[in-house]
Amino acid sequence: MAATELDQIVNLCKRRGFVYPSAEIYGGFRSSYDYGPLGSLMLRNVREAWVRTMVQQRDDVVLIDAAILAPPQVFEASGHLANFSDPLVDCTKCKQRFREDHLTDPNLCPGCGATGSFTEARAFNLMFKTFAGPVEGSGAEVYMRPETAQGMFVNFLNVLQTSRKKPPFGIAQVGKSFRNEITPGNFIFRTREFEQMELEFFVPPAESAQWYEYWCNARLQWYIDLGIPADMLMLRPHDDDELSHYSSGTSDIEFKYPWGWGELEGVAQRTNYDLNQHAQHSGQKLDYFDQATNERYVPFVIEPAAGVNRAMAAFLLAAYDEDIINDEPRTVLRLHPRLAPFKVAVLPLSKKDTLTPLAKQIFSTLSERYMVDYDETQAIGKRYRRQDEIGTPFCITVDFDSLEDGAVTIRERDTTEQVRVPIADLSIEMFRRLGF
Repeated sequence: MAATELDQIVNLCKRRGFVYPSAEIYGGFRSSYDYGPLGSLMLRNVREAWVRTMVQQRDDVVLIDAAILAPPQVFEASGHLANFSDPLVDCTKCKQRFREDHLTDPNLCPGCGATGSFTEARAFNLMFKTFAGPVEGSGAEVYMRPETAQGMFVNFLNVLQTSRKKPPFGIAQVGKSFRNEITPGNFIFRTREFEQMELEFFVPPAESAQWYEYWCNARLQWYIDLGIPADMLMLRPHDDDELSHYSSGTSDIEFKYPWGWGELEGVAQRTNYDLNQHAQHSGQKLDYFDQATNERYVPFVIEPAAGVNRAMAAFLLAAYDEDIINDEPRTVLRLHPRLAPFKVAVLPLSKKDTLTPLAKQIFSTLSERYMVDYDETQAIGKRYRRQDEIGTPFCITVDFDSLEDGAVTIRERDTTEQVRVPIADLSIEMFRRLGF
């Protein structure tokens, strides 16, 4: 069964090197995390799985990588300077700060229990501001992007002209975004620095509704295909009072976290708001001329937007399991092979020099295609448990018989079944089992 408490994943991530508190030796830095050897690999795998589905396997989407810093004009046009804010209140008793729209009772402080102790709500802009110049305050005022989307909108004409695509087509991007969240929390679910996977899909206005439905269903299925049970996911349309300033309709793909249902990904109908705004503020025409219909129009946009970090948390929570093997308890991450940090672990039965050359040779061969772990410390049973806990789908054991029969033992993570396979067939066998 999936993890029922957040601490199960938090403890595993720290113990095994997925996620560390940032600047921990200095007491930590709230709402910031560093990704360790396994976490950085899994983050990369989530990104690559998204790019594979959204870009590589399609002929109507291209990938870009836009700048993180942008001048104020970009965010003035997008509406972020005026609208990208949260209602902030402070408790005069305990001095804690809260988002007013997240309070169960707007008159009761959840921190100290005081009633009627809140200040008047005030707008708190979530963007980080800095200065581009040799001396602080003397250069141009710039902002760190709160979403990757604007880099795709301001490059609409560049991509249209250089890629020779035409609507319907998409611009995809994976990259860091920054939001000065008032109430970050729940581990890596809500942080001030995070990574997004966003698609801006430009369509003829008349086709907007059908593409919106298509992307809602396609994005929900992506998580199911990568191992999250369908009953841990749902598609929830936003109420009118939840909609962003640019949206005419949004649905969230929600995941059943230990603390309840929460957003995993949003799919928004951004209409042609962004292109119109940037055209107005820049003086550049951001439209498309369809020669087949002799029509000029500003495309509507459907935007599936997901967080890499939040997706990683959901995949970990859904994959977590505890079972009993040979009368011993076992913790196992049943991660989809594409998401697992290591696809294969090579485990020589002994550290003796007689096995090391062959084990290293197998490692070298498999690592040409896969991320492979090599572990020769402790008893083989403990090494199996360690690989189970970090989600490695297959272990390959090199034993003394391997020197005689030219074969190794493959152990499968989920069933613990073991089979003997000739070393000469190993690459083909791993391809067959992993599926890539």
